[in-house]
Amino acid sequence: MGEAVFYDGKQARRRLVTIRVAASGLDIEEAGEWIASWPAGKVRRRDAPDGILRLVLDGGPQTARLDVSDPDDQAAIRLRCGALDEGAPKERAGRILFWSLAAAASIVASVVILVPVAAERMTPLVPLSWEKRLGTAVDNQVRLFLGGKTCANPAGAAALARLTARLAEAAAPAFPIEVQVLDSSVPNAIALPGGRIYLFRALVDRAGNPDEVAGVIAHEIGHVRHRDGLRKLIQAGGTSYLFGLLFGDVAGGGAVVLASRALVDNAYSREAETAADAAAGTVMTALGRPAGAMAHLLKRIEGNESRIPAFLSTHPVTDQRLKALERFVPEQAGPPLLTDEEWRALKEICKTS
Repeated sequence: MGEAVFYDGKQARRRLVTIRVAASGLDIEEAGEWIASWPAGKVRRRDAPDGILRLVLDGGPQTARLDVSDPDDQAAIRLRCGALDEGAPKERAGRILFWSLAAAASIVASVVILVPVAAERMTPLVPLSWEKRLGTAVDNQVRLFLGGKTCANPAGAAALARLTARLAEAAAPAFPIEVQVLDSSVPNAIALPGGRIYLFRALVDRAGNPDEVAGVIAHEIGHVRHRDGLRKLIQAGGTSYLFGLLFGDVAGGGAVVLASRALVDNAYSREAETAADAAAGTVMTALGRPAGAMAHLLKRIEGNESRIPAFLSTHPVTDQRLKALERFVPEQAGPPLLTDEEWRALKEICKTS
C-alpha cells in the first residue's frame, strides 16, 4: 500500500493516508487508524495532474477527494471500482461548454472593445501610400458588389470633374479626389480609403440643383480627410486587417471582402457623420454656396424611400442636423458651381445616347 492524499471535505487540512482496496470499496486509514470507507459503487474519477488518480465520493461532501499516486493502488482501484467514470462525461461536457462560452465571450469582447480601440489608435499611423493601396483593393470589391457599372457620358463626366475640382480645391484633402457615378437605383454615396468617392445614380436623379450634389460630395470628402473609411475597414476586417497593415499586405485575403461589404452596407458613427457635415459646411461656405442644400436633398430621400440607405438610418436628417448645416452661411454668395448646361449634362451622366 502506498500513501495517498485525502481531504475529508470538512476541513482544509491535507492528510497523508493509506488505503485498503477491498471488493466492497476503499478503507482509508491515517496513522493506522480507520477514518473513512468509500463504497466501490460510489467512487468516481475526476481530472487530475499526470500520475495522479483523483477520486471523489458520489453523494459525499462536495470538496472531499482522494489523490492516489501509487501505481499498484491505482490498478487495484480501477479493478474493484467499476463505476469510476459514471457522470464524468456530463461534467466534462459542462466544462467544455463553459470554456467554449468563455472563449466566445473573449472574441466578442475583442471585436466590440479591443478592435475598435486598436483601429482608432492605428488609423493615424497607417502611411497614406498604404491607404491608397487599400482603397484600390476595396474599390475592386465595391464594384463587384454593386455590379461594377459606372456612368461615363462624356459631357456629364466633364461636369462632374469640374464640380469635384472646385470642391477639392476648397477642402484640400490629403489625397487627389476622384468622383464617379455608379448606375444604382439606391440613393446613396460612399467614400473609399484613398480618395475615391462614388455617387449612386438614384441620388443624382433626386437632386434638384448642383448645390445639393456638391454638398454630398463635400460631405464624403470630409470622410476622406478624417480617414473614416480606413478606420471602418480596420474595424470590419478585425485582426486580419491589423496584421495585414502591420506587414504591408493590405491588398489580399478574405478580410478585404468582408470589410468592403461592411463599407457598402453599414453607416459611420454619428460622431463621424457630424464631423463630415461640419467639413461639408466649411467647404460650401468657402465657395459661397448654401450648406443646407445637402440636407434638403437627404430629407427628400428619407421621406420618399421605402428602404432608407444606411447613412440615413443611423444619422437621419433631423431638424437639429438641418439647423447645424444652415448655420454655415457664406459672407457673400459665390458663383454657381455649374452652369445650367453642365447641370443638365450631370443629370444625364448615366444616359448612353
